[in-house]
Amino acid sequence: MIPSVWSLLLSRDQKRILVVDDEENARIGLSRLLVKEGFVVDSVSNGYEALNYLRQQDVNLIVTDINMPEMNGINFLKELNRSFPKSNVIMVTAYGGVESYIEAMNLGAFEYINKPVKMDELKSILKKIFKENNH
Repeated sequence: MIPSVWSLLLSRDQKRILVVDDEENARIGLSRLLVKEGFVVDSVSNGYEALNYLRQQDVNLIVTDINMPEMNGINFLKELNRSFPKSNVIMVTAYGGVESYIEAMNLGAFEYINKPVKMDELKSILKKIFKENNH
């Protein structure tokens, strides 16, 4: 088996990604795709769980859904800005509108993409994040 380009690039400095999504199938599917690319991936089902996780574990990137119960992605992003201001965040949604896009980007999201997530699009964004931020 030939390792992926990401596996080769990240083997020395493996990146950790947190996936936040209330839809279990979406969470598992995205996590599996990222693991195949050589990332260490953990996942949680809502913003509160994510904040608790982040208090215990550093991550290089957070990929979060926007539409979640208890704490939606926009409120989670606001809380991230207060508690973890240097977080890299990709917002993901199946129901995105212009307003949520603008708000997410104004709150510092690195990117905003639609579900279903296209792996080529995600890879391109990941390369930009890790190249620009050198993490």
